[in-house]
Amino acid sequence: MNCLKKILFFCMTFIISNIFSICTYAAENGYSYLLMPTQITKINNLYFIVDCNHNQVIYTDNLNTDLMHWKVMTRDVKKPHAIASDGDIYMITDTDQNRILTFEKGYDCFRPLQTFEQIGKRPHFVDYDYSNNLFYVWSSMTGEMYLYKRIPETKLITLQEIKTIPELTNCYVRSFTILEDVILFPAVERSSILMVDKNSFAVINEYPVPNHMAGMVQISIVDNNFLVTVSTDLQYNLQYSTVVRAQHLEDFALGNYEDLYNLFGNNGTPYYISYFDGSYYMIHENAAPNIYRFHAKNGSFYDIKGLY
Repeated sequence: MNCLKKILFFCMTFIISNIFSICTYAAENGYSYLLMPTQITKINNLYFIVDCNHNQVIYTDNLNTDLMHWKVMTRDVKKPHAIASDGDIYMITDTDQNRILTFEKGYDCFRPLQTFEQIGKRPHFVDYDYSNNLFYVWSSMTGEMYLYKRIPETKLITLQEIKTIPELTNCYVRSFTILEDVILFPAVERSSILMVDKNSFAVINEYPVPNHMAGMVQISIVDNNFLVTVSTDLQYNLQYSTVVRAQHLEDFALGNYEDLYNLFGNNGTPYYISYFDGSYYMIHENAAPNIYRFHAKNGSFYDIKGLY
């Protein structure tokens, strides 16, 4: 009996010591620059950057931290694009491996929880909807939305349902925007914005955009207007990268929109926009700086500052 207790004690000690040896300290980033970042956001009291072409997600508790000293959340990813959280579970789209990964925050690192394989084709974007307590994960090329629900009393999730939008099959869609009971999808090959019902995923309306701004990345609500980041035209030409603003979705087809590209250096590729700490943050690929912080009120953008 004493021998059995010793064995059990040894096993438990070994497991615990190995957990802490793996998770007590997160490595520092080490890079002095970002390489095609896709998203910056804040979750709880930490700031995260999805550093896509460095194949990592990094974080810090202070935006003034030098990039080299940001900590690495994970490097077990290939071309990640987005991160979201319900406050306890952190989910990352591992885009080029068709996976999503979940993590929990440890003392001084993030511990992996679950890996979900075969998430459509190149899952780009993830968001958490507090109104129904679901993680929404979008497969960027298959028109599929994967809905994940948290298992009560745990930090694990389970796939609840896969919703399909046939109109978006084989259409490149980099993101989605949840607005109460509807979701907006910027669809490149359709050169339009689709509005779908959040519950049924049936298409409610379709809003055409000019072909030169078909390569939309994301639709954001900024200062009560629709702000759209554009990567390319319909032929994926990066020379058409821009940022445009309109009061109504119908305005884009009518030409009633404003080009704001000049406010953000007049170069580079605008990507995802986030809002936290009272400011908007826009990723800007293929340029320096890679991130712009700005405020918007009464039709004006001001206090625009480039970061990193």
